[in-house]
Amino acid sequence: MLKKLIHIIFLPCSEATLLMEKRNAENISPRENWKLNLHLKICKWCRAYKEKLEILDDILKRKLAQEEKIEINDSEIQSFKDKVLKNLDI
Repeated sequence: MLKKLIHIIFLPCSEATLLMEKRNAENISPRENWKLNLHLKICKWCRAYKEKLEILDDILKRKLAQEEKIEINDSEIQSFKDKVLKNLDI
């Protein structure tokens, strides 16, 4: 019950995932970071998402370091988004 209340009051999963993406792209405020860390302590689903996000970022960074040009078209991006949403049951 307490975990559910914290999800609702402090930071829902939808916002947590956006903050994770934002944190990878740029700095987030200390308040956002605190809220995200609190959420990650109680939400196993978002912790799993964070781990997968870190793996994907690592793969992309290695590919870019090899100076290979990665071409991703819009349909591939949309397909990836659809798969993520399906797995999140949204």
